[in-house]
Amino acid sequence: MTTNGSGFFGRLNWDAFPITGLIQNPNTNEIVANTAAAIVIVGVIVVVGSLTWFRLWGPLWRDWLTSADHKKIGIMYIVFAIVMLARGVLEGVVMRAQQAAGPGDGFLKAEHFAELFSTHGTIMIFFVAVPFVFGLANFLIPLMIGARDVAFPVMNQISLGLTVSAGMMLMVSLVVGEFSTGGWTAYPPYTGAAFNPGVGPDYWIWAIVVSGVGTTLTGINFAVTIYKLRAPGMKFMRLPMYCWTIICSSILIVFAMPPLGVAALMLAADRYLDFHFFTNDLGGNMMNYANMFWLFGHPEVYLLVLPAYGIYSEVFATFSAKRLYGYNSLVIATMSIAVLSFTVWLHHFFTMGQSALINAVFGIATMLIAIPTGVKVYDWMATLFRGRIRFSVPMLYGLSFLMLFVIGGLSGVILANPTVDYQVHNTLFLVAHFHNVLLPGVLFGLLAGYNYWFPKAFGFRLNEFWGRVSVALWTVGFMLTFLPLYFVGLMGMPRRSFSWEDPSFHPYMIVAVVGALIILAALLSVIVQLWVSIRDREKARVPVGDPWDAHTLEWSIPAPPPSYNFAIIPHVTDRDDFAAVKERGNAYPSPDAYEDISVPLNTGIGFSLCVLSGVWMFALVWWIWWLAALMTIFMLATFIAWTFKAETERVIPADDVRKQHEAWLDLVHNSTPVDRDHETAPENRGLARPDLEAVT
Repeated sequence: MTTNGSGFFGRLNWDAFPITGLIQNPNTNEIVANTAAAIVIVGVIVVVGSLTWFRLWGPLWRDWLTSADHKKIGIMYIVFAIVMLARGVLEGVVMRAQQAAGPGDGFLKAEHFAELFSTHGTIMIFFVAVPFVFGLANFLIPLMIGARDVAFPVMNQISLGLTVSAGMMLMVSLVVGEFSTGGWTAYPPYTGAAFNPGVGPDYWIWAIVVSGVGTTLTGINFAVTIYKLRAPGMKFMRLPMYCWTIICSSILIVFAMPPLGVAALMLAADRYLDFHFFTNDLGGNMMNYANMFWLFGHPEVYLLVLPAYGIYSEVFATFSAKRLYGYNSLVIATMSIAVLSFTVWLHHFFTMGQSALINAVFGIATMLIAIPTGVKVYDWMATLFRGRIRFSVPMLYGLSFLMLFVIGGLSGVILANPTVDYQVHNTLFLVAHFHNVLLPGVLFGLLAGYNYWFPKAFGFRLNEFWGRVSVALWTVGFMLTFLPLYFVGLMGMPRRSFSWEDPSFHPYMIVAVVGALIILAALLSVIVQLWVSIRDREKARVPVGDPWDAHTLEWSIPAPPPSYNFAIIPHVTDRDDFAAVKERGNAYPSPDAYEDISVPLNTGIGFSLCVLSGVWMFALVWWIWWLAALMTIFMLATFIAWTFKAETERVIPADDVRKQHEAWLDLVHNSTPVDRDHETAPENRGLARPDLEAVT
């Protein structure tokens, strides 16, 4: 093995493995690094061993890895996001522990701490929040608009494969080599070849490029699905609010992801081909990278937040027994946020030397975006006003969001002032603001949606007690971890610092690490909730499909839904069509006739491209050029071979559809409607008694 790129294995050598560092120089830093690598290796062994022992490889391949069903793809996205969330939370705990270790160097090296905050940010944004958002949207969008599937089912599968393979590169970086130390934004010169000649920035580059392709394809898929596949009568102003947020996010994806991909590829050209796009010499300009990255970066924030807003809209309406207040204004506010998000990117580098006029223009634009956000908050509060509120788990997440997100939003308005931002931009005040937006704004929303729609996906409700425990732990953990950072930020503590000397910071850092441990407990409580729910699932079955007395179309079909979603495509006449037909007493009609239904066939192309692209990225990171060329050929051949496939759909006979649907209708007619006050009781089989008394 050589390190000059000319050998058979490129620059791969034994020093790339963490165990080498532990053997040569055993210390706490190396123990932490090797423990992380060991967790990955042991995790893979346990998963592979369990699948083999229980003979699950066949069902996994047939029912999941080759499925083009949007519902199963959505569930796989969410499983992947939760796995990556575990790593992201653990890294956050280690970082907080390092900073709480007191003045001095703590127990980590500076380079290791830099790797941690780089991977933490990259994972939480690209491989937790994005896949979680996509998972829920994949599952819900066709069901909400009365469609059989997304517009491009196979492309949907490929998108998942590319996202997972890119995420796996971050796992591989724990075992072979190291990750970038340039932060999740990967600013040059910190990621340039001269400053950082190792493999770290290359792991980041190729993971971002490949996942970015998958993300862009998903955005196109969602947009076309909502544009073209809506049920008859479902006009745009009859779309559920969640669908509006997804279509705006899809537009953001289509326009915002290309600048990130271009910036990453230009950085790769600098590192691999000795170009000078972002160097200090030969015509390079590092500010070009900052502009391109944040042309993506700020729309990315709303790409994540808007779907969470849609979830809160559905949750607040359902659990307050009211129709959503101010629907038209919420639609306009959502579209306004999407447009304005492209006008504020420069506030991310107010400190980098622009003129006062430019800073003022972008500061005003940043303040303006608070107006449509405020409209949403007031509309949600009006929805709750005089509603018959149930403090179920999704609603508790929503109420926690309302209180905490406003704090984050107000701190964002403060940072919109360039003179204030100049003072606190490189302090922990900004870290507190960023997490104050993303945790209550995005993660709480995704967890609310997870609890809300879980019964629809799997046919049984999640455990209410452990759900409440999770809400409490997430809320308290967030407040203790990040609210103290506002204070130390104003006191001058720099962000990205692995050590500090001012003893006045210490009490705040102790509180923050306690909060981080509570967040870790919150994550564990989510796992416990799932385990308890699976154990007790027979007591929480909701096969009829409507356990919450909800308003939208996905609740009008069985739980879990059949592969074809709807036996008969619904005809929509109202914005909350399912709530309307329940009020009229004809929510579960028996159709006069049934038709054959076509659904996409299983295919292995998504899994194949997942594996091939993963090997391709690894080869590029380690300069194994023959392997990279071979994987390129294999990927092209796989795609071309798939295009010759003549049969892409299978037909479900009308008689089979009739039998399944009539069996479900019999279940509906033989079930007893349950009052919303008893929705957590075993008697709730998914047939809720309609209750919109609080509508004003």
